Amino acid sequence: MTVRTAWLLPEGQTREDTRLAPVAPMTPETETRIRDGVLAGGNPFAATGAGAMGLQIGVGRAMVQGTDAQGAYPIALDAPVTVQFADGDAQFGRIDAVALRVYDQLFDTSGQNLARVEIVPGTPSATPEAPNMPSATLRLWDVTVPAGASAGVGGINWAAALADRRRYTAAAGGIIPRGWGLAFDGAYDGQYRDSGGVLERWSGPLGAWQTYRAPTETPLVTTTGATASTGYSVTSFHARRVPGVQSFTVAVQRTGATITSPAGGNIADQPLVTLPSGWRPPSGHDLELAASDGFGDGTAYLNTAGLITLRVWVPAGTIQTGRTIRMSGCFVT
Repeated sequence: MTVRTAWLLPEGQTREDTRLAPVAPMTPETETRIRDGVLAGGNPFAATGAGAMGLQIGVGRAMVQGTDAQGAYPIALDAPVTVQFADGDAQFGRIDAVALRVYDQLFDTSGQNLARVEIVPGTPSATPEAPNMPSATLRLWDVTVPAGASAGVGGINWAAALADRRRYTAAAGGIIPRGWGLAFDGAYDGQYRDSGGVLERWSGPLGAWQTYRAPTETPLVTTTGATASTGYSVTSFHARRVPGVQSFTVAVQRTGATITSPAGGNIADQPLVTLPSGWRPPSGHDLELAASDGFGDGTAYLNTAGLITLRVWVPAGTIQTGRTIRMSGCFVT
């Protein structure tokens, strides 16, 4: 594992006087603290069982926040490491945490400067809880160690024991992916997060996350391009599109001979009008439309080629020469 840090040296101060600062601006939590966490990309710090009591942690990058006096540490794990768990308690289960931990002799009593993946042990209990993290430590996984677990009796069932506790962070202004640490307040007005596929924006004045909605765009409108079929003429056409949704109304007048619907109402298909290119339903989204001339009504079919065909009319009704049939529809583009 490698540790890379950037030192901010105010004029007149030495190495021993300074705090650690991130090498790049990260999402803030306060004026001096950042939101620490895993940096997204692939499956960082993935956990894989490596024997009865061993767990392998894969490569990844993270930011680990220390105290306000310390600042933040950029961490890179550039090769997988395996940690070994102690045998389970004879009576109770416990929950251990696998974490990234930074040791800095300027701020602790370790006498060393390093970062490593290590196990923070929990306390055996009838109702075990995950341990609290020491300073400058980022939780990655919680592992339930059953009572009596050991290599001699089969070890830990990794499929059931692992609980993903990776929380994510991003550069300042970046969108923080969903993770275990999803439930958090924003640090500034206009911060974004991905809440399970829904983009949310933090409203500082309201103190709440709000679903992001794209700014309203000026609707695109057309009134031309509809082509009448034989025996009809277009009297009006109006289509309107906003991002993701399109609606239209069209009216055609019967110019051919009067059509009489049979008693069953299932008239011979009547092609009425074709919508212009660019204003038709997408592939696989044909529509059924209501149609009416004010004296009778029926249903029409709009296909993805833009053709509207009248297929049903009121039983024993007529579509007389000079009457106007009106239809409308709406679909997702």
